[in-house]
Amino acid sequence: MRILILGAGGTGGYYGARLAAAGCDVTFLLRPDSARRIARDGLRLTSVRGDATLAVRTVTAVEESANLVILSCKAYDLEAAIAAVTPAVGPHTLVLPLLNGLHHLTRLDQVFGRARTLGGMCNISVGRAADGTIEHYNRFDELRFGARAAAPGAIDAEAVAQVFRVAHFHSVLSQDIGQDMWEKFVFIATLAGMTCALRSDVGGIVATAPGERLMRDALAECEAVAAASGHPVRLPAHRFATRAFTEKGSRFAASMLRDLQAGRNTEAEHIVGDMARRAAAAGVAHPCLRMALCHLQVHEQALAA
Repeated sequence: MRILILGAGGTGGYYGARLAAAGCDVTFLLRPDSARRIARDGLRLTSVRGDATLAVRTVTAVEESANLVILSCKAYDLEAAIAAVTPAVGPHTLVLPLLNGLHHLTRLDQVFGRARTLGGMCNISVGRAADGTIEHYNRFDELRFGARAAAPGAIDAEAVAQVFRVAHFHSVLSQDIGQDMWEKFVFIATLAGMTCALRSDVGGIVATAPGERLMRDALAECEAVAAASGHPVRLPAHRFATRAFTEKGSRFAASMLRDLQAGRNTEAEHIVGDMARRAAAAGVAHPCLRMALCHLQVHEQALAA
């Protein structure tokens, strides 16, 4: 199976490195400066699950079609990503997006079709250092994916699962990827909205008098949107989120907070904004989401000024 991965940032770099280390046919589509750096230094990964420095194949423009295209770009780069990978998407290609939220699926379905666009999500804490090293911060590295519609003529999700099983990460072929993605959307919208709006990790928030109540309120808003959309959050996911958002002393925070604090663009509209708009459309009260989105939009406006 020929796999094309767009970029070698945190998520794409991590899973691409694990697939390459397992001997899979992986090519990274990169900007010229990134391609030169990796040609010189290799693709470097540091992880509690095992470090690696790999010589990997890179291209700066698509040279052939692929069986699987993995997208792990930021949401605000989606259009550029689509343009870059479209030449690789042939009649036997599946596209696996690993973006947060749900909004990107609408655009990918328009371009590639629902049958060729898998659902995907990952539970991982990973980033890229200034020197390009992929840094994996803990032992979690679950990649969950699944078909959203039948794709005649293409490889199927089970074939992808067979390839992923040989690599050194936890992969799950989901039978209900839509529900899984909604539960991740609820989780990340709550986490990103509140840690960004309050400029703190979870521990700092719940150490204040109103903090735990605010975290619970924000989670309840997002869960209400999911329920109104036909995807009520299942009890295990609710319990997991509640524990994560009320743990005293926790250093847990959204990666969006790091972007905010570094003065970079964020995925505010794709995650918090999309959840707030869905809440408004469903008639769900969402004061926490509204406040968080306002805070993030002020940040984005300042960057644009």
